Amino acid sequence: MKKIHLGLLILLLCSCSNVPSETISVDISSEEVFSEETSSISQQPELVSVKYENPVYDHDFADPSYVKCEEDGYYYMFATGPKIIKTKELVNYEAVGSAFESRPTWGTAGAGVWAPDVQYINGQYVMYYSLSKWDDPNPGIGIATASHPAGPWEDKGKLFLSKEIGVNNSIDPMVFQDDDGKVYMVWGSFRGNYMIELSSDGLSFKNSLEDAKENKILVAGCPTERPLDVATYEGAYIIKKDSYYYLFLSNGQCCSGAYSYNLRVARSTSITGPYLDKTGADVCGVDKGTTIINASSSFIAVGHNSVVQDDAGDYWTLYHGFKKSFDRETYQETVDYSKRVLLMDKLIFDEDGWPSVFGGIPSSNRKSGPLLYEQVIANV
Repeated sequence: MKKIHLGLLILLLCSCSNVPSETISVDISSEEVFSEETSSISQQPELVSVKYENPVYDHDFADPSYVKCEEDGYYYMFATGPKIIKTKELVNYEAVGSAFESRPTWGTAGAGVWAPDVQYINGQYVMYYSLSKWDDPNPGIGIATASHPAGPWEDKGKLFLSKEIGVNNSIDPMVFQDDDGKVYMVWGSFRGNYMIELSSDGLSFKNSLEDAKENKILVAGCPTERPLDVATYEGAYIIKKDSYYYLFLSNGQCCSGAYSYNLRVARSTSITGPYLDKTGADVCGVDKGTTIINASSSFIAVGHNSVVQDDAGDYWTLYHGFKKSFDRETYQETVDYSKRVLLMDKLIFDEDGWPSVFGGIPSSNRKSGPLLYEQVIANV
């Protein structure tokens, strides 16, 4: 294996370029590690990255979300199943297993656990999960808790069913903790995306189910009374950057037919909206939102994302898609519809604060991944 002597590298770079030494970062591939000499040359940890190429996880991993465990330094990724994998540098992944030994039984018979979202709230990990099946007349959202992301997870049961909260197709929950400590949930799939406030521990409604039903806020799509329409949105995800809340949404056909799934974004100065796209249009409607990722010649039906910030302050989107390949014997292009693989790309914010992905499509070339402190990935 290769060893990198950072002192020599920094000396050479400083003598041959105009780049100041304090801004230098080192990029290593997944086969390269730091030597013991590296740790003694500076009191300040260096930022390093691991090379990657999409897909970063070439297995079925739909609807990805993550939480970082400060205890062991791993990012734990969760997906429909609910499957769990872990990584230290967001490139090399290790399977952990399933969050549940048996599926919850409080919902529709035969329903499965979809699109879990995990947050660290008040000293414990809280999972918000969808319990649904295709064409489920009354799916719902449940809660589980754990002291560690790898589990064991204790199912706390139902938070609400679609008919109880008054939102058809109540799946795809995402929970956001604001700077003031308030906890919000946004959810919904092609029947309106709604928001409510939860209790400070994230385990119940701020007030009551009746109050949540009465005061829920439509933040994207159309009122839930409108029939299912893939020109609206699902898979909501929120981050806060500077003075804006950014709402990421997936639009289009995800799982059959035209496979037009794509990723969009809107933003607001208030957590509850209104969320506007780059043209100023409110995403409470159809086919709004600024598109940031579309299908490519390598991946289709791309969307349902989460967003992670690296140690350099840059943002990366993690999302799923179907992988395309070329059959050299038949000279035909094929798509593996058996798995939605895990993809990752860097979000680039322009001078007006709008995010995009280079080229507007999933990357397919080998490149540098997120920048993380060297001690985090020194043993990769």
